[in-house]
Amino acid sequence: MGILNILVLILAMTFIQGSQSTTLRITNHCRFTIWPAILTGSGPPASSTGFELASQASKYVTARPHWSGRVWARTQCSNSGGSFSCKTGDCGSNQISCNGKGGAPPATLIEYTLAGGGNNDFFDISLVDGFNLPVKVVPSGRGCKSTSCPVDINAACPNQLAIMNGRAKIGCKSACLAFGKPEFCCSGSFANPNVCKPSNYSQIFKSRCPQAYSYAFDDKTSTFTCHNGANYQITFCP
Repeated sequence: MGILNILVLILAMTFIQGSQSTTLRITNHCRFTIWPAILTGSGPPASSTGFELASQASKYVTARPHWSGRVWARTQCSNSGGSFSCKTGDCGSNQISCNGKGGAPPATLIEYTLAGGGNNDFFDISLVDGFNLPVKVVPSGRGCKSTSCPVDINAACPNQLAIMNGRAKIGCKSACLAFGKPEFCCSGSFANPNVCKPSNYSQIFKSRCPQAYSYAFDDKTSTFTCHNGANYQITFCP
């Protein structure tokens, strides 16, 4: 093996050793069963794409360095005629596993990039497309801050944004999802943080969950970091 190849191998081994796999402990503190889902956006796939989780139960999901993806929970799911589907967060796979499919909004999202810039993990809670369940994310890393959306926004959701199941509000759309206008979606001529500002609708989310993304350019108060090597406790209905 040439000297150049040896140097490349040493650098690669150093890089690998500097980054560690991450465990996501997903816990259901809701009074009902949920179906957590995981979507890989880039990097090596996570160890699961979806499963059933009874009330007060927990399950572990492993993600390797440089994984980027999202976690959410599906609610009010059933298997009718051999086809699995959910009232909120459904991924359209017709199975409990999502198998690489994303969730239908509105759904509360936990977004991750592991071992990114500076070998840091980046994570956030996003309500940009809406909300379905409260959630809290607590990293194990020393000095790392947690983030949460601990309240049920559905109860305060305006009727024009609400997803209904009978008389019950089970999801709350964002204004972008509900109306599709550029000023709510920060698209077109509004695709600039100096132009696209919080709306009365996004403030409904932000006032109740100040740590979560309420619209596309809500970065300053909503992105959190932790040095890679931390594990994360994700609790629905904390």
